[in-house]
Amino acid sequence: MRLDKFLADLGYGTRSEVKNFIKKGNITVNGTKINKPEFKIDENKDEIMYNNQIIEYKKYQYFLLNKPSGCVTATNDNVHKTVMDYLEAETKKYKNLSPVGRLDKDTEGLLLITNDGLLSHDLLSPSHHVAKKYYVELDGQVDESLIEEFKRGVDIGDDKLTKPAELEILKPNNTAYLTIIEGRFHQVKRMFAAKNLKVTYLKRVEMSILNLEGLEKGEYRALTNAEIEVLHSNKK
Repeated sequence: MRLDKFLADLGYGTRSEVKNFIKKGNITVNGTKINKPEFKIDENKDEIMYNNQIIEYKKYQYFLLNKPSGCVTATNDNVHKTVMDYLEAETKKYKNLSPVGRLDKDTEGLLLITNDGLLSHDLLSPSHHVAKKYYVELDGQVDESLIEEFKRGVDIGDDKLTKPAELEILKPNNTAYLTIIEGRFHQVKRMFAAKNLKVTYLKRVEMSILNLEGLEKGEYRALTNAEIEVLHSNKK
């Protein structure tokens, strides 16, 4: 890979900006000062340093956002604020970041944002059975019978019943946790609507091993290497 492309891809500036500081001698490769932007490197083996700091190459970036209500899950929108607006500093540095799946405008909670397209596909595929847990508030009481009904699958008007879901009724009885392994359109709302219950508040609280611990609404953080490894290896 060209040295200037390597630095630009990692967010050190535009191609023209990184060319300028390469020419000024701010970069070393394996201990040798390099001032040619077109210099070819092995990004996986060479030691690249900028102002005496080692640059760690990461092809993909992973961020966890606690999505607030009122913004849309999109990379851009001419009318509404988007989830990407909360990661403006990261979108300026890294290319092709996008949400994994979607949460409705009025839905809050856990949203993964990455430029790793393969992982996005795997996490969204029903065949991988990636668990997504939601906290739900409803306009009526949740009957205990729904626990077994949700386990068997619910007719929400599609060709097939939903896959087995885990319902945990909380107190007061108009609140619950629902864990699903699919991501059909408005699935959680439609599952409760099929049982004559309207969702009045919805928040995704977990996805696979990820949760919202330590994140206030609108805040985000980078995933740890351990979390990324688990997502790639288990996808559950």
